[in-house]
Amino acid sequence: MNPQDKIYVAGSGGMVGSALIRLLKKNGFTHDNNNLITIPRNSLDLTDSDAVKNWFKKNKPNVVIIAAAKVGGIMANKNYPVEYLLDNLKIQNNLIESSYQFSVKRLLFLGSSCIYPKFSPQPIKENYLLTGSLEKTNQWYAIAKIAGLKLCQAYKEEYGLDAISIMPTNLYGKNDNYNYDDSHVMAALIRRFYEANLKSEEKVICWGDGSPMREFLYVDDLAEACLFILKNLPSKGKKSPIYKNLENVNWINVGSNYEISIKHLAYKIAEKFNYKGNIIWDSNKPNGTPRKKLDTSFLDNLGWKAKTNLDIGISNTIKFFKEEYYKLN
Repeated sequence: MNPQDKIYVAGSGGMVGSALIRLLKKNGFTHDNNNLITIPRNSLDLTDSDAVKNWFKKNKPNVVIIAAAKVGGIMANKNYPVEYLLDNLKIQNNLIESSYQFSVKRLLFLGSSCIYPKFSPQPIKENYLLTGSLEKTNQWYAIAKIAGLKLCQAYKEEYGLDAISIMPTNLYGKNDNYNYDDSHVMAALIRRFYEANLKSEEKVICWGDGSPMREFLYVDDLAEACLFILKNLPSKGKKSPIYKNLENVNWINVGSNYEISIKHLAYKIAEKFNYKGNIIWDSNKPNGTPRKKLDTSFLDNLGWKAKTNLDIGISNTIKFFKEEYYKLN
């Protein structure tokens, strides 16, 4: 990757995509120079194969980062299995296929740590994929993401497309989704405790028993990892100073080493809002996967580690939520 490359970030309006845009602009990629391409969601339907192909034919990006996806929490996955499977398959298939057809020189596909089996040994290595059953509460999204990384691998092996997939752990940060119906745990807790404190509610009810362990990665750190991989991971067939042969490197874990139980996360967020009420755990609601701690040895050995402390990251996220999100909603 170089400053002359024309980079298209699919999903630039989401949490991950917007973090990538902020970082790319800091690194000299701008709309004015025509080497940074974004397009509003309502201007291009990524589930429409013909529309995506016509867009690629006209704009001809050199580098494509696929951060576009239909995402949500446990309840959204449970209620809309068709949408979470089919919409994600359409989006990624169209983008990956068009990247090959229109000679994109490098493709980065963003997956998710939910692709791994529910009861994987911990920490989870990349080669644990497809060694066990998935967590049922997000299996539809996970299956779509597995198909996406496998399609990248297939294009790489059969046609030589320079494609790499990264599997980030649980994400949080600026521009997260705080909707009660389809938000993830960090965003849901931030909104819940903020509103409980605002309304002087005596209790907050949280899902499950609080025991699941989760690793959290600040979204701006993920953006840094994406750019690091694009700049430093050699292309297919080229030698690496650490790995002599990259032919079998098809996806890379990205984590943070900041692991916490959901219960302690709730207490931490409650403390940041100075919430004094009771926290009640509804054990009739699902816990999800007991633990998801990624093994990040591959990326560690390439020379990248997350740098944002969990407390600082949560404080930054709360600041954005109060100053930008909540005032507008």
